[in-house]
Amino acid sequence: MSFAFQLQNSKMKFLLPLAVVLCFCHVSVASVEKTHVPKKTYIVHMAKSQMPASFDDHTHWYDSSLKSVSDSAQMLYTYANVLHGFSARLTAEEARSIEDRPGVLTVLEEVKYELHTTRTPEFLGLDRSADLFPESDSMSDVIIGVLDTGVWPESKSFDDSGLGPVPSSWRGECESGTNFSSSFCNRKLIGARYFSKGYEAILGPVDETKESKSPRDDDGHGTHTSTTAGGSSVAGASLFGYATGTARGMATRARVAMYKVCWIGGCFSSDILAAIDKSIDDNINVLSLSLGGGGSDYYRDSVAIGAFAAMEKGILVSCSAGNSGPSSFSLSNVAPWITTVGAGTLDREFPAYVSLGNGMNFSGVSLYKGDSLPTKMLPFVYAGNATNSTTGNLCMTDTLIPEKVKGKIVLCDRGVNARVQKGAVVKEAGGAGMVLANTGANGEELVADAHLLPATAVGQISGDKIKSYLLSDSDPTATILFEGTKVGIEPSPLVAAFSSRGPNSITPEVLKPDIIAPGVNILAGWSGAVGPTGLATDNRRVEFNIISGTSMSCPHVSGLAALLKGAHPQWSPAAIRSALMTTAYVVYKNDKPIQDIASGKPSTPFDHGAGHVDPVSALNPGLVYDLDVNDYLGFLCALNYTTAQISTLARKNYTCDPTVKYSLTNLNYPSFSVPLQSAVMGRGGSASGSVGSTVVKYTRTVTNVGAAATYNVSVSLQSESVKVSVEPDSLSFSESNEKKSYTVTFTASSMPSNSFSYGRIEWTDGKHIVGSPIAVSWT
Repeated sequence: MSFAFQLQNSKMKFLLPLAVVLCFCHVSVASVEKTHVPKKTYIVHMAKSQMPASFDDHTHWYDSSLKSVSDSAQMLYTYANVLHGFSARLTAEEARSIEDRPGVLTVLEEVKYELHTTRTPEFLGLDRSADLFPESDSMSDVIIGVLDTGVWPESKSFDDSGLGPVPSSWRGECESGTNFSSSFCNRKLIGARYFSKGYEAILGPVDETKESKSPRDDDGHGTHTSTTAGGSSVAGASLFGYATGTARGMATRARVAMYKVCWIGGCFSSDILAAIDKSIDDNINVLSLSLGGGGSDYYRDSVAIGAFAAMEKGILVSCSAGNSGPSSFSLSNVAPWITTVGAGTLDREFPAYVSLGNGMNFSGVSLYKGDSLPTKMLPFVYAGNATNSTTGNLCMTDTLIPEKVKGKIVLCDRGVNARVQKGAVVKEAGGAGMVLANTGANGEELVADAHLLPATAVGQISGDKIKSYLLSDSDPTATILFEGTKVGIEPSPLVAAFSSRGPNSITPEVLKPDIIAPGVNILAGWSGAVGPTGLATDNRRVEFNIISGTSMSCPHVSGLAALLKGAHPQWSPAAIRSALMTTAYVVYKNDKPIQDIASGKPSTPFDHGAGHVDPVSALNPGLVYDLDVNDYLGFLCALNYTTAQISTLARKNYTCDPTVKYSLTNLNYPSFSVPLQSAVMGRGGSASGSVGSTVVKYTRTVTNVGAAATYNVSVSLQSESVKVSVEPDSLSFSESNEKKSYTVTFTASSMPSNSFSYGRIEWTDGKHIVGSPIAVSWT
């Protein structure tokens, strides 16, 4: 799971190389039409205010600018909300030429992005606190927009029973297309659109024998994410009897709108921007994107560009952090106007044990449902000893020798190809079952799969011991025992090993991810067009599926944000994110810190952000850290972005005030990331010091959203090399919406033995705890 947009094993068909090559060049060479010269899709950002008076419509100006460099080029999309401009197929020479045209801000090459529940409502406390969240019209007026692979409208999770009329604020549509009629939408699934022009411009027409050119979800991912965020309650849901219970989204009364932007070949930026552009027109309230890719500067990142426009319209944008963990600096979607979500485990497992001929037993996980193994022990073989291929241990396609695996249980190493595909390879070769062993890359992280044959996955430690038995015993045997579903597993949550980690490679002063939410073994709605593994050979069809990834944690937060929006319609996107972050927890009920499954040690703010989401506490956070578009513009000035670069995001002329000292450390964020070396080098922070010491100051402003109260501060930090002081140390509020500011001073006297130190700032009035993580790094 090293790609940024969650794809369970069943999504391996999306894994094409990610080309992140962006054109930002300035050459004035006249374009010459050459039909044999390859073309690519480019997104052309225009300065709307510079339209010549001779044009009465912006699209005419765009068309004229395009025709000035190419007689044959056609616009794919024009954009009005996320940017002012258009996308078109151009040669590299034409792209360079049009960038020199009057009114053109920049020209960016198309980027391909990749795709990154019965138990979670109870795990998050929503079952005990349903009365706290409004069931009024304000909740059912909230609209969640989801950008994904489409939707399966027949899913019971889109049942609209009990919902009133579609909100009057809704301005969207339900588009017809292949295998999809506009009549499929209802009062729950109120809109469905698809965007394929960018995809088709690069890869040719959608093959309608393989996928629907419509909002129809032939993949399953989009149905899973959208029902996680806002699905209706469905009693008796399960996957083959696993995780049986009532499946429900986080915001059961919210409305859902699907924007299909992902196809077999990937998700392309021109389509993503067109979908965000249209979602703003449609008047959604929350935007959920379980996708990402690359680590470009914000003015080059299409998701960041689109999210900026959505934020300015009051839309909270929730994105997956990516599945490239546990490596550091592996995050996607790190812009501060995006809520970036990592993944944690639930207190639920699906145990399946490996029993060896020597009497030893090892615990694993599986969602296999089918014919059981014989009651007797079966011959057991290591795939690496049943192949002539150097990759045979991985059970790659056509690498196993049937004569050596027929009727046997086969141990395969995890890695490279899909976990479920390994089982299919074993089955094709005549194997009776499979043990899937983690290697060092995945450690002890266990992800359950609906295998096509009796199979279980074990961690690295168990896998190594099982291999030792296989290689030392002259007649190894084994069997697999399936135990169904168990809940109440402790400790939980654990930070998932695949969840992408900080520090933030674009802006180290902004701590990311923001938060973690359930993302491992999540049950939610599924497409009727594909089996639970997504393999072509899997003919099973299910209404619900269990998959894992930050793609699953993202819609949890999207749905919870919708709940908060319904309860507090006046709150800004930043206020909602702040409420989720400052009330998140970082310790278990026994006060021990949340663990990282990858290391087996306490997780850090670079792993879990502000902590694990706690929606009940977020409903009444006491204080919030608010931000608006002017704060973000100041942030861009602190990054020393040029006027053109800022205009790419802001869609208007904006010049930083030369008399203002812009500071990255003063962005009113609910967390503190303190890169000391960066501060010394002058990245817009207020740093000072002398030989052997560095002083960095961060200023924050909190808004009281509760009753009159006095809050007192406490600070904890692991390192003795850094001293932290807060001024003032007490804040008194006499009324709601009152604002108070404070300053945090970090004084580093020396670099400690390790490069990081973690801590926490907490304000409390005796009823509320308003927490902010601290991550100090020496670089």
